[in-house]
Amino acid sequence: MSVKSFDINAKGPLDGIRVLDLSRLVAGNMTTHLLADYGADVIKLEKPGSGDDLRNWRVEGIDIYWKVYARNKRSMEIDIRKGEGREIFTALVKTAHVLVENFVPGTLEEWKLGPAELHAINPALVILRVSGWGQTGPFRNKPGFGTLVEGMSGWAYVNGHADKPPTLPPLALADMIAGLYGSNAVLTSLRVAEQTGKGQVIDLSLFEPIFSMIGAEAAQYKLTGVPTMRAGNQSTLTAPRNTYRCSDGNYVALSGSMQSMAERIFDTIGRSELKTDPRFVNNDARVANRDELDGIIGDFIGQRTREENLALFETAGVTVGPICSIADLVDHPYVLGREVLVEYEDRDMGSAPMHNVIPRMSETPGTFRRAAPRLGEHTLEIIEELKKSRS
Repeated sequence: MSVKSFDINAKGPLDGIRVLDLSRLVAGNMTTHLLADYGADVIKLEKPGSGDDLRNWRVEGIDIYWKVYARNKRSMEIDIRKGEGREIFTALVKTAHVLVENFVPGTLEEWKLGPAELHAINPALVILRVSGWGQTGPFRNKPGFGTLVEGMSGWAYVNGHADKPPTLPPLALADMIAGLYGSNAVLTSLRVAEQTGKGQVIDLSLFEPIFSMIGAEAAQYKLTGVPTMRAGNQSTLTAPRNTYRCSDGNYVALSGSMQSMAERIFDTIGRSELKTDPRFVNNDARVANRDELDGIIGDFIGQRTREENLALFETAGVTVGPICSIADLVDHPYVLGREVLVEYEDRDMGSAPMHNVIPRMSETPGTFRRAAPRLGEHTLEIIEELKKSRS
């Protein structure tokens, strides 16, 4: 993988959009990361001396999460609550199109910097307010880290194995999903502001986006009166679907969620008679007997290496794939061939691999303009820009 250089002069489709980012950690940074990748001028307004807490997520002393999710952004050290910092912040609000914050609800109002005050300065400003439980409701003042939301939303309850405890995701899933919703809401609101000249407030909780991922659970519960139980790597809606251990200790994932695919799997493993077996003749029967079906498929796969299984099933047109670790992926032909990973110059690591800009747009692709900033790296630069804009 060749090492690339950032291009400060690159322009994206959101060039000219200024975003003031007061958020910390993941959800807000995910939102502004997506906007920055497409050319928005994202200015991280960070607490003097310490900055965004995402900087503290380190591996071997390197702030790798910051490097990835703060790329294409600028950093300014500022205390917006009083004095000169407040004056500078007010001047920045006049120039901005979007403001993102994730303080406890009511914090900006305590500082006399709530939506009413901000819209008095800039009526077209889009204000994204991210919190654990939302700006309204009985939980508005409760702490709201993603872990709590992943637990309470029902996601952890359905994740894992039935004979094991509910399982939290090993990454900031609730925040990441909220960030995707946040960027979409910001772009929608910018469109409205273009048409009407009027900004608005976006109330984004961490809870509701991840709940939407399991949104059909409520309708299912109404029908059955029973919560969906954890099913490991199986599906409660279709079978076969699982991960299977190969003879070399590696794993493959296989899915036969269409009737034709399930029948093709039976043919491929030399068990064509299963197509007419009452236990497996249709999807409902297969789901009801999925443990037995997994045993049959697992026995077949367990007698072959991963590469042998992949070659056999892929030749037959069966939907199967390897279970990969990052060690498998960094040199994987798919990852290299599509440039899923790109490597850019880095002041600490020499070069740092990171995911490419996604999705890929044919006419207005995203950009890699600048590395993730050091704390306050652009403070003086931004102040000079404000001075010039006033003169």
